[in-house]
Amino acid sequence: MTTALFTDRYEYTMAAAAHRSGVADATAVFELFARELPAGRRYGIVAGIPRALDAIRDFRFDDATLAWLVDSGSITLEVARRLEHWCFTGDVWGYPEGDVYFPHSPILAVRAPFADATLFETVLLSILNHDSAVAAAGARMVSAARGAKRPVTLAEFGARRTHEAAAISASRAAYLAGFDATATLEAGRRYGIPTVGTAAHSFTLAHTSELDAFGAQFDTFGVGTTVLVDTYDITAGIAAAVTAARLRGAAGPGAIRIDSGDLVEVTAAARRQLDQLGATATTILVSGDMDEYRITDLVAHDSPVDAYGIGARLVTGSGYPAAGFVYKLVAIERDGRMAPVAKASASKASRGGVKRVRRRFGDDGGLEAETFEVLDGPMDDLDPTVGGHQVPYIVAGRFTDAAGDDLGAARVRCRAALDALPPTAQAIAPGEPHLIATEIPGEPALTVAGK
Repeated sequence: MTTALFTDRYEYTMAAAAHRSGVADATAVFELFARELPAGRRYGIVAGIPRALDAIRDFRFDDATLAWLVDSGSITLEVARRLEHWCFTGDVWGYPEGDVYFPHSPILAVRAPFADATLFETVLLSILNHDSAVAAAGARMVSAARGAKRPVTLAEFGARRTHEAAAISASRAAYLAGFDATATLEAGRRYGIPTVGTAAHSFTLAHTSELDAFGAQFDTFGVGTTVLVDTYDITAGIAAAVTAARLRGAAGPGAIRIDSGDLVEVTAAARRQLDQLGATATTILVSGDMDEYRITDLVAHDSPVDAYGIGARLVTGSGYPAAGFVYKLVAIERDGRMAPVAKASASKASRGGVKRVRRRFGDDGGLEAETFEVLDGPMDDLDPTVGGHQVPYIVAGRFTDAAGDDLGAARVRCRAALDALPPTAQAIAPGEPHLIATEIPGEPALTVAGK
């Protein structure tokens, strides 16, 4: 499938008009960044880079696509002829996937003829805004769970709360951020993420008793599986689960899942009951509108939760406020040099120029600031990836080794990047943000990481 129509119409009308004005072939640099972070956030997580690069790779024009663009009035016949044998010949560089970012961090940049680079705006934003938002929410939930006194597992349960295709990329983003597993099988198949699953209330309701329902699960998948115990009464459900396991020679089920009630009280009572029944190895999984705030509350109460199943608050709604990325022209070729350009609108200003990013760390290894060096010189000499934080993904139309999708490496990178942040930067409660300055030599610090 081509991604050439994963765009807004104005991208093609701009490209068509640029051919008329003569700027279509001028080399341009666009940067993708967020002007600010969502309220209360101290950092963002870069996620979706391989999917964005795939979208560039799949951006091509066949006869049917060009005919539709002409018929819809989006381009002229002259532009359609120019696009008949089009392929991307530009450069793309950006932050490593899994890294943290802050306001104005140029997490992805495209250098190409203006008419080409402008076409990527919507598809790149749609991918990176979605994946980075889920990853940031997931990272906060992982940080909250790490405060527990016991090892805790996080599983992504969000597929039924979002678009079917978005569910798969959300699973990937959550795993990158530190989740341990997903319930979405296609994400498991496509990305190698461990998959988990229990049962729904309907399975229990379909049987004449919980004992029969749990017994069927154990006979099919072994007593190490997880059973849902709150269809009727949690205390009775736990008793039935332990009885069914004992009838099959085990002290108790592998795990129980609780999906309702005051979880602080319910999980404490469940742990006492399991231990009294001798099912001391049975673990407790909780689900049901979980987010970083509920996890923090459970951890604060030292609740005996061993695993969290997290869905809606991870992939939709308040769980992941939009990353807020924009895609802006920052430089364009004039007389053989890259001239900085910048939007000056109130509250929506951008900073022009091709930027090389470096990071400053303290003696303890903690991240203190990002420094932007605005490059100046002949167009062909400007390589922001030399000696900086950004990496090259596409060079003269060719994909580099860095463009490979290594989800495991991104997951490790994310953990390391978060660990380099001061503890206050990983706080869950809104407000009191830790300041991470974004600096340009000779100018005041530009931004803070949060509101």
